[in-house]
Amino acid sequence: MARGPKKHMKRITAPKSWMLSKLGGNWTTRPSQGPHKLRESIPLSIILQHKLKYALYARDVQMILADKDGNIKVDGKVRSDFGYPVGLLDVITIDKTRESYRVLYDVSGKFILKSIKPDEAKFKLVKVTQKKVGPNNVPYIVTNDARTIRYPNPEIHVNDTLKIDLETGKVVDFLKEEPGNLCYIIGGNNIGRVGLIQHRERHLGSFDIVHVKDSNGKHFSTRINNIFTIGKGKKSLISLPDDNGLYLTALEKKQAREHQEETKKQ
Repeated sequence: MARGPKKHMKRITAPKSWMLSKLGGNWTTRPSQGPHKLRESIPLSIILQHKLKYALYARDVQMILADKDGNIKVDGKVRSDFGYPVGLLDVITIDKTRESYRVLYDVSGKFILKSIKPDEAKFKLVKVTQKKVGPNNVPYIVTNDARTIRYPNPEIHVNDTLKIDLETGKVVDFLKEEPGNLCYIIGGNNIGRVGLIQHRERHLGSFDIVHVKDSNGKHFSTRINNIFTIGKGKKSLISLPDDNGLYLTALEKKQAREHQEETKKQ
């Protein structure tokens, strides 16, 4: 009989998006309860130990996070929990090394850290997941990172994107989920891809389907829940991964490598 929340996780059950080796031991860090779901986040210890290579063991991670200087910040707040769940588009700041990273997916669905400039580290994008009216008729919205914002702009609706100032926590701007805007796929078979929204199919009683076209001219479609608007028109508000969110087949990858080799020889 279960008695309280689980506190352990074996590597074999860890999400594939963490990219953990199978031979690195039996156990891994289980994400703490936080603003992101377990399978949609990555613990802070995994980032410091396996992604950034700042620690050899979990004990080293605990020493880094326990330092009084507050070495590691997530979304502008000092975090000392080595299991803190870091999710999509969260901003990780390390003051001592003057580094900032944004957590993203690549086109294979794996978590990556994109190095960003200090100006870009001052804001983050969040998606509106709920819009309701609370007690005393107070309107509020809930975002994908568990923020609750009271008295939002009446033009903001579910599936829209908000630009949040991390210092004040206030909404600076918002992006509509509408045709012509740039979007980022955060789930499904097309996870990590970037493209322009073409149109939206309405399916009453089921999931709405959004059709997207990437910069290579390829068309694909996904559920509305997997769409995250990241820019007005073709311009993105955030730095994209090195692959620019473009999915390539094995043949296209081979042709790209051959082209790079030819240019190097010239």
